[in-house]
Amino acid sequence: MISSVKTFHLISLGCAKNTVDSDSMAQLLMQAEFIPIDEAAEAEVLIVNTCGFIGPAKDESIQTLKELAAEKKPGQLLIAAGCLTQRYGQQVVEQVPGIDGILGTRRWMDILEVVEKLRRGKHPEPLYHLPDVADVGRDDAGTQRVNIQGASAYLKIADGCRRPCAFCAIPLIKGTAISRPLEAILADGRALQEMGVYEINLIAQDTTDYGHDLGMRNGLATLLDELSGAVPEVPWLRVLYAYPGYVTDELIEVMAENPQVLPYLDMPLQHAHPDALRRMRRPANIDWVYRTLEKMRTAMPDLALRTTFIVGYPGETDIEFKTLMDFIEEIQFDRVGAFQFSFEPGTTSEPLGDPVPGDVKQARWEQLMERQQAISLARNQRLIGTSLDVLIEGQGDGISLGRSYRDAPEIDGMVIIEDDLPIGAMAPIRITGAMPYDLTGVLDSTQEL
Repeated sequence: MISSVKTFHLISLGCAKNTVDSDSMAQLLMQAEFIPIDEAAEAEVLIVNTCGFIGPAKDESIQTLKELAAEKKPGQLLIAAGCLTQRYGQQVVEQVPGIDGILGTRRWMDILEVVEKLRRGKHPEPLYHLPDVADVGRDDAGTQRVNIQGASAYLKIADGCRRPCAFCAIPLIKGTAISRPLEAILADGRALQEMGVYEINLIAQDTTDYGHDLGMRNGLATLLDELSGAVPEVPWLRVLYAYPGYVTDELIEVMAENPQVLPYLDMPLQHAHPDALRRMRRPANIDWVYRTLEKMRTAMPDLALRTTFIVGYPGETDIEFKTLMDFIEEIQFDRVGAFQFSFEPGTTSEPLGDPVPGDVKQARWEQLMERQQAISLARNQRLIGTSLDVLIEGQGDGISLGRSYRDAPEIDGMVIIEDDLPIGAMAPIRITGAMPYDLTGVLDSTQEL
């Protein structure tokens, strides 16, 4: 039975940046006295914030919409929002009969307008709010651009991307990079501090590009400096999604000298062979990578490095793949994510096709991940006997789960603790064991909780 009060059920798919957009939509609806509920069958408004980055993400989004449409009751409204609808709006409607509204990536702030129009009466065709992403200006809509998960939060500092990566559809979906005003970000940070958040994760398609469109030089370094002053009670500030070539000496200095900024960097490199990188239209100066990582590790000896690679990109030869494997061995990253190339029509890599056979992609992916697991295990084993501050996120049956500064939410490992510790606490943990992804430990009795 559909609730007699104004209710909505929102499903967020894809990355943390999408989750922030979903939370912003929820804020606007709740300000208009809509109530979020967990049961789709009982909600008046059903919203799916879709992902359209790669093929499997598209498939998941379409399947989720189809399942909701198939169960839709009289009086229910189904709205598809986000990346998939921005790029394939009409195709989505054709594949999923029963959609009432379509919302683009940068028009999440129109959610209330779309819902109210649909509630006022039937529309023979779905309502479309899909302006050209190139025409969409800066608009915070007066809402916080955050997603809070316990004592941790994501804080979105920009949207869109101006980088030319050949394999990526984000500029087609999101448009060019648009930075949020510095004061809006600081205001969100202060609000998070008032809520007792221990960790703020700065996110954007490219955090190192922050402020370029605002005329700022070293915008991310400036932001970190300002934010740390604005939220002195938040112990962890983490940088995600840095772009190669734009990690400046000023950024390294801010990270090294400010104890709130974690010695953690997520910098997706995508490959290590210059020829492969040129075909990807990515920075191909590998010498810069070596020099910069050396600078960072000198300035921050405890630095945790995470990166991402693509295997099976069009034209990837055995020699290029071996170069990548040698690079992984030499750099010794703490964390590595790897993906098999996914052909995306409309990107600048489309003329290259998808010539690397699937079994070759799979074999290379398995080889890379197997080697990286051994590296990650060795690096984790070096921590045995040390003490790490751990943010507790779950507990039960005498076991607690948490993350250290080395572990970004959702993508990295956990610390498994032999004790029931309060969720949301920051606890000193003595590391007693190591696995490729996770650590084990006990409460360090020599330090205060």
